[in-house]
Amino acid sequence: MDKLRKFRESLHMSQKNMAKRIGVSPSYYYKVESGYQNPSYEFLAKFKRSFPNESVDQIFFSK
Repeated sequence: MDKLRKFRESLHMSQKNMAKRIGVSPSYYYKVESGYQNPSYEFLAKFKRSFPNESVDQIFFSK
């Protein structure tokens, strides 16, 4: 999830702060960003609520 990491870094946020903003645990966020776990529908929905102007498709599903 290189694009997710780059997006987070563009906001100058730590993984912990990003997880808090989205509303997920820091450990779950780390797993998604690191590629150990695919984001759940719930994660994607929370991400979209937190960042309504960002493209979920572009960050999570484009190559």
